Amino acid sequence: MALLWLAVLLTLICHSTTTDHAISDPDPPITNLRIDPQRKRLVWDQHGNVSEIGCYVNSKLLAKANGKLYCSLGDLSCEVKNYTVKVMNGQPFSAWIQYPKQGNPWAAADNLTCRVHDVDQLSCSWAVGKEAPENVQYYFYLKHSLETWPCPKYMQNQQGVNVQCHFDSISLQTQPQRSQALFRFLVNGTSGGSKIPCRETLHRLQEIEILAAPNITKTWCSENYSFMEWEVRSLFTEDLKYELEIQKGTDLAYREETELETLRLRNPGPYTVKVRAMDSLFFRSRPQGQWSAPQHLDCDRKDASFPLWLVYLLAPLGALLLVGLLFLCRRWPVMRKLFPRVPHVKDPIGDSFQNERMMAWDPEPESQEECPVAQVQVLGET
Repeated sequence: MALLWLAVLLTLICHSTTTDHAISDPDPPITNLRIDPQRKRLVWDQHGNVSEIGCYVNSKLLAKANGKLYCSLGDLSCEVKNYTVKVMNGQPFSAWIQYPKQGNPWAAADNLTCRVHDVDQLSCSWAVGKEAPENVQYYFYLKHSLETWPCPKYMQNQQGVNVQCHFDSISLQTQPQRSQALFRFLVNGTSGGSKIPCRETLHRLQEIEILAAPNITKTWCSENYSFMEWEVRSLFTEDLKYELEIQKGTDLAYREETELETLRLRNPGPYTVKVRAMDSLFFRSRPQGQWSAPQHLDCDRKDASFPLWLVYLLAPLGALLLVGLLFLCRRWPVMRKLFPRVPHVKDPIGDSFQNERMMAWDPEPESQEECPVAQVQVLGET
């Protein structure tokens, strides 16, 4: 046990010696260590002959400089990190900085959450930091690579602090080359008396999309068969599957999944169904899609309506048939033979009374070629 404590003590002494050497070195090989946020680099000035320098982020080796006076960092995070450079050959030396320099971390925006919804809209929300000053204000930015889009529309709480941001359309951010790109969702804070840390999160837009409710395009049913079809719009998700909730009559509702955009049921009876879309690959890690409005189909009726396309087809055919019959009736003499005229009919009882109105058939000349038309002759008082 004593040997273990001795080893720990020697390690601390060695570390202290190295740190003191780095601080008290009158001519350090590395000076002016800094972050270049525009180029996303860890940069320094170098003196003397230093053959190899390593760059570390939170004590983990990021890269070797290989004769350059910088290390590329990639995306810079809002999170405070330690950036260190070490001389890897020769006299031990290291220097480090923290970036970004921030104030009270409990003053930063809290619980930053973003969702893509209704096909191409983006909404983000956050809470005011627990220890934020009274005059705090927050500002939201959407970033990708070197492009930045500030929030176009804020919603505020009762104190007038921005707590939500809404983009009516993110079509400019959804170009094909960005479909799988990481976007940075960033909230900066400002205050007149203190520095407010920022808050950020990284996501692909596909990962935070709430798929829109399917649009039901066709429904039809009869006693023996039922059919329904739908469609879903998405700017980010191509591989979709669907979850259906079906309730037949008074039975308990049940759910089933399908990769088709149609539902077919035999002997369905009256039933209610609703459907929602899911990412077929990452449905467990993504937000659940929106349900469509419930569709009720009464398929027990024997006079179930025909499909609309069938009505549109039969209506003009019926009109053509009626026109054809009228044409034949007017032009073909054979109709006269099929429907001969009724002989003159006279009421034997009415003849004995005066001022009685009688109905009689007025025969037409034999030469006129048209269908018999009933003509009414009123017999007045003789």
